[in-house]
Amino acid sequence: MLAETETIMHVASWLPPSHLQNSIVWPTYGSWIEAATEGRVKIKLEYGLGHPKSMFDLVEDGVVDASWSFHGYVPGRFKLTSIVELPMLGADAEAASVSYWRIHQKYLSKADEHNGLVLVALFTHGPAQIHTVEPIASLAELKDKKIRIGGGVQGYLAKRMQVTSVSAPADNIYEMMGQGLIDGAFIPFSVQKSLRLNELAKHIIALEGGMYLGSFSMFINPDFLASLSQRDRVAILKISGEKLSALAGYTWEKADQEGYQTALSTGAVINYVKKSDPIYREFVRLTKGMDKEWIDSVKDRGIDAEAALIELRDTARAYR
Repeated sequence: MLAETETIMHVASWLPPSHLQNSIVWPTYGSWIEAATEGRVKIKLEYGLGHPKSMFDLVEDGVVDASWSFHGYVPGRFKLTSIVELPMLGADAEAASVSYWRIHQKYLSKADEHNGLVLVALFTHGPAQIHTVEPIASLAELKDKKIRIGGGVQGYLAKRMQVTSVSAPADNIYEMMGQGLIDGAFIPFSVQKSLRLNELAKHIIALEGGMYLGSFSMFINPDFLASLSQRDRVAILKISGEKLSALAGYTWEKADQEGYQTALSTGAVINYVKKSDPIYREFVRLTKGMDKEWIDSVKDRGIDAEAALIELRDTARAYR
């Protein structure tokens, strides 16, 4: 009897191998896939294939079999994904990620924004905070400062705060900050460790609940899945979806805790902002009306955006 052929799923990734998505999330998913297919399918991570916004096209065109990316890098294609990024969600990354997957399946999938891809996970990073080289005492002091922006809801926040937005992938932040091209970044605590921002951004405004969450997805080429046997295809999809979304969200949340400890241990000055503090009230004023703006902006997607947003928040806050 001939041995069954081993299939390699080539995965494109754009952050360094040391990043948690590449050191924990993908390897764990790969072990699940290998176990579910009894060793017939394995993954291989590949690097240096382009900007994170190109990952969607690379997979859709079959250059690689799978990848992941941040929706905010492709704003023209992805609009509904900002639902999980809006301020005031009040949940950690695992709760947000699981709820996000459920709401996508119930509401967002109807708009087919991931057309040409098989979506296997949706997740968020942890609550984003304000990391700066120099201290600031209020959000008003951010006006005209050069702040790195990745896309999505953070772009709307930057506009409301009147900062000078500098668009760039996350892995460029360290170099840009070191060269004085940016004064700070809106990003989670995890980068204090993963991107070594603790060496440069020594001042952090940490709002209770954070400023926003970032929307990410993991996806596979449909032709690659179709090339597998039905049992292996079913097995892979069974260990994807909500289970994989929970893993990614949990992992990114843990990375925030590590980043926080790194910031503390290397002398960062962290301004903990509670909901009763003036800076938080300033943030609430600055973000007033963003829910309605988003709901109005996605009317062409043909879903009940208001109901989806309400249910997302209720589900995330009730998680566990």
